[in-house]
Amino acid sequence: MINEEVLSIILGGGQGSRLYPLTADRSKPAVPIAGKYRLVDIPISNCINSDIKRMYVLTQFNSASLNRHIKNTYHFSFFSSAFVDILAAEQTMSNANWFQGTADAVRQSMHHFLSHDFKYALILSGDQLYQMDFNDIINKHKESGCDITIATLPVNAKDATSFGILKSNEDNMITSFIEKPNSELLKGWESEVSDDMKAEGREYLASMGIYVFNRELLIELMNDPNTIDFGKEIIPQSIGKHKVLSYPYEGYWTDIGNVDSFFEANIGLTDEIPKFNLYDKEKRIYTHARMLPTSKVSCKELDRAVISEGCIIHAEKIEQSVIGIRTRIGQGSVIIRTYIMGTDFYETLEDIEKHKIEILIGVGERCHIENAIIDKNCRIGDDVTIKGGAHLEDTETDKYLIKDGIVVIKKGATIPSGFVI
Repeated sequence: MINEEVLSIILGGGQGSRLYPLTADRSKPAVPIAGKYRLVDIPISNCINSDIKRMYVLTQFNSASLNRHIKNTYHFSFFSSAFVDILAAEQTMSNANWFQGTADAVRQSMHHFLSHDFKYALILSGDQLYQMDFNDIINKHKESGCDITIATLPVNAKDATSFGILKSNEDNMITSFIEKPNSELLKGWESEVSDDMKAEGREYLASMGIYVFNRELLIELMNDPNTIDFGKEIIPQSIGKHKVLSYPYEGYWTDIGNVDSFFEANIGLTDEIPKFNLYDKEKRIYTHARMLPTSKVSCKELDRAVISEGCIIHAEKIEQSVIGIRTRIGQGSVIIRTYIMGTDFYETLEDIEKHKIEILIGVGERCHIENAIIDKNCRIGDDVTIKGGAHLEDTETDKYLIKDGIVVIKKGATIPSGFVI
């Protein structure tokens, strides 16, 4: 089944500077998550699970790996109208500029969207972790007779300063909106939320960056070239002028905006009952189908470890860590609260001899790695110690970055034997 009324538009985001160095040579939606997926797999999977199978992904920075992933992953029947297409910023006779913001990205791509029949545009972010049935928000939008629907999430006062905050009436119609208010402006912006949310101090309704627009209104709004962003301009200017509905959501949702939130989202997958459920057969997360062997593990102690396929592990201990595809870990090594993204290939004995490789891809022997992110295709020598934590100052070298106590080993970096961070 395909919902022919809805066209999904997934925003790939800008340079992703807050997620650097993970976005040094890939776009945010292409960042590997949970050992075997990419961030873009989350909104795409939510759409597929909701029978919304016509999707555009908008991007302009480092889009090669994202293009490759989507091309190799999302194949539908030749006799179906389903598709997932990448739209990168492109120069045209009428516009020579790159995307200037979220709304400008949609505006510049409108001629592609309008080649399809649809009643509603579902606009999503490419860097969020959540599971949502979009049929429900679409149905609420249709039943209300609204022009725009915004998915909203209760947040606490500390987090509220990072989001667009809104107020709604008893019919969930949005009456006022403020974009990223400072703490002094928050007074009076509390909303009625469930008792569970009140107990957690989450009394402010934040925009999740998930929107439903009626086709005709989206076309009208995109005619104004002076509005370049949904959160800063389109949404605030629509309050009071158009019927805008709040769609309250209280499930798990996190914005993968920086290294700290990315790290915690991945480590959270190791919880006994993780808030983000990878094991729900009704809400599957789809990704590239790799023909990898099962993982081979000879480890003395495994505690809350998420291990992807194709790994060869001889570690002493792995605790509260996510181990990505094709990861090799040597004997005696200890991995604690670490996300190892894995590798794109195996090294053969012939490769090692031919190229005289001294430090193999993966993690060597007798290493201790804690509070770290190891990006793809890194080489960690023997007897390496990497211990992230609040005691470390923010710094950057050509091989690694330390931010908020988390050590990020850059993609493809080689860490020599005996190195200590």
